[in-house]
This record gives sequence, C-alpha cells and structure tokens, in this order.
Amino acid sequence: MWGIIPAAGIGSRIQPLAFSKELLPVGGRHDGKTERPRAVSEYLVDRMIRAGARKLCFVISPGKSDIVEYYGGSVGPAQVCYAVQQEPLGLCDSIFRALPFIQPQEVVLVGLPDTVWFPEDGLCHLGEGLSFLLFPVEHPELFDAVVTDDAGTVREIQVKQPGATSNWIWGAFKLTGAILLELHELWLTREPRDPYIGTLVNEWLARGGRAQAVRAGEAYVDVGTLHGYREAMLLLGSDRPPEGSHPERSVPTVGSLLDTAPEGHA
Repeated sequence: MWGIIPAAGIGSRIQPLAFSKELLPVGGRHDGKTERPRAVSEYLVDRMIRAGARKLCFVISPGKSDIVEYYGGSVGPAQVCYAVQQEPLGLCDSIFRALPFIQPQEVVLVGLPDTVWFPEDGLCHLGEGLSFLLFPVEHPELFDAVVTDDAGTVREIQVKQPGATSNWIWGAFKLTGAILLELHELWLTREPRDPYIGTLVNEWLARGGRAQAVRAGEAYVDVGTLHGYREAMLLLGSDRPPEGSHPERSVPTVGSLLDTAPEGHA
C-alpha cells in the first residue's frame, strides 16, 4: 500500500518560517523514553503506516531538501521516495507526480501533511474503490465539503463554496492505482486543468464514477495558518498523551528547527 503526501506548497499562510511548513513542530512524540517535538507531517505519516502503507511518496518542490533530510529513506516499516513538482500547479498536479511509482492494482492513501486529525485509525475505516474520510467542521466553506446520500455515496464535492450544504469535509482518501490513473487521464483533457481534487472528482462522478464517504472523523485542524496552529496545540493538549514510540526511526528530531524558527512560530 502506498501513501502519497503532497508537500510541495510554499505555506504562504503561515510564513515566515525557516523551514518547510510540513516540519513545523506541533506537539510531541516519544523516542524510546524521551519525549521530543514532532513535525506536523508525522501525524499523517503515522496514520498512513497504521492503515497499512509500506511505501510513502513525498511530493516536494525543488527547494524542500529539508524534508528529504528529515525523513531520509524510511520511516519505521515504510520505505520513502520523493517526487518533485517543479511549479506550484495545484494539488491535483502534485498528487499525480507520484503516478510513475504506482501500479494499477496497488492501494493508495492520500492525505495533507499540514493537518492534524483524529481518530488515529481513521484511514482504516475506508473501503474499496475511491473512499473519502470525512470530518465535521464549523466552517465547511473553508474546505471541500462532501455531500452524500444516506448510504454514504458521494453526490458532490463543494470546493470552498459559500453556503456549503454539508458540514462534513474530506480530510484524506483512499483509492486504487487504476482509479488514480483514470483521474489523471481525465485531468489531462480538461482546460483549465483542475487545481483541486474536488472539482476533478465531480467531473469523474458525472461520467459514471462512484465514490463512497465514511463519517469516521472526530476532529480536524488545518495547521497551515497561525490560528490553525493554535487550534492544533489545543487539540493535542494535556488530555491527549503524545503519540507514537519509534525507537527504530533514524530521522533527526526537530529540536534544531525550533532553535531557528522566527519568534512567534516556535
């Protein structure tokens, strides 16, 4: 099983930072008996591994060598590779950069590395085909709201739409390599090409595709803004113990990043 982690964004909403936003320290983790700061992208990585991913592809921009240095070639049982998005052409383009590594029969997980969400096993609840993990939020117009029928079949994805008719948004999804290829082929026919997964999936559904949604999410925070960063720290407060114990990990800690973070972002 693959995990695709689109990490090519510049993080303009939370700049200035001295490092990639995906390495922003949020909460902590246990390294043996020692508690250490935790990069925000580790939450997604650990959730993907928990769901069975053993191959991870980080999609990065040319200037994000710090992500390569941080994760290296493996995380626990998962092997790590990297693809480069040369220009900031949107989420769809970023995700499709991983296609050369993926076989049609393989299962693929996709999530956003600047988010923190619960439950930790949320991806384990997703079914076959194209399946979205949904979370309830107060302001769905800021996200991609997912409209379903009573059986959980996706009818429409409302992309950052004022007056969204659902307060359930997608936070991650699962699909096969074959469906990913179908979406890519459709994307290549569209002008202008979709920057957002939601608009592309809407067209795919209109052409006979089928997607399911699972309302298994409990809490979801986008850490891409300073407000979201504060919300994540509250979510990871004293009522939630630090996640994970990874004595076998070879990645460095983010302590050095804390030392170089601008005031107000550490």
